[in-house]
Amino acid sequence: MADQTHVLFVEDDDVIREATQLALERDGFVVTAMPDGLSGLEAFRADRPDIALLDVMVPGLDGVSLCRRIRDESTVPVIMLSARADSIDVVLGLEAGADDYVTKPFDGAVLVARIRAVLRRFGHAGGGRSEEPAAPASGGILAFGDLEVDTEGMEVRRAGQPVALTPTEMRLLLEFSSAPGTVLSRDKLLERVWDYGWGGDTRVVDVHVQRLRQKIGQDRIETVRGFGYKLKA
Repeated sequence: MADQTHVLFVEDDDVIREATQLALERDGFVVTAMPDGLSGLEAFRADRPDIALLDVMVPGLDGVSLCRRIRDESTVPVIMLSARADSIDVVLGLEAGADDYVTKPFDGAVLVARIRAVLRRFGHAGGGRSEEPAAPASGGILAFGDLEVDTEGMEVRRAGQPVALTPTEMRLLLEFSSAPGTVLSRDKLLERVWDYGWGGDTRVVDVHVQRLRQKIGQDRIETVRGFGYKLKA
């Protein structure tokens, strides 16, 4: 059991919670399923799962607030579950620190594929607990004005001060810093950072770029309208 991936699943609908738990367990995951946000937070602190699946609308402590609490304590990957693709809750969840989201109702195979894609980004081969992204093949410290990116130590400094990034934010910055001045499309970033082999919602990219800008400087990443983003060299 120790080498299996541990999933925390917070969902208040009994049918969805039980059916999804069974589906994930059939695929080899260990699942702790909780019906509300407060019990979900307690389970997170007690079990330290490899990944958290949080429904946006759960009682006690809603999914967005729970995501913020988890993000305050850990860089563990978080996937939000939302009933509506166009819901503002999707953006709120991403802004709270979620790494991805899945719209309900979802196909079990799609959910498993998204979970595994997130885990690959975080260095989980299938149950490992590394929360840091893999370093690129060529190491060293890259400097962009007052911003320094240590691609071997996986550390970022701005004006000499450390910048705390989530693994997804770090992978995004590594993509930009590996090709400064080059425009990277949202679709390309979805493929390289989120490991999407299919079309995805570009709001995921936009919100993460916004969060990254808040940490490394608003003018460091430039929007190229109609094309994507680029890191100023």
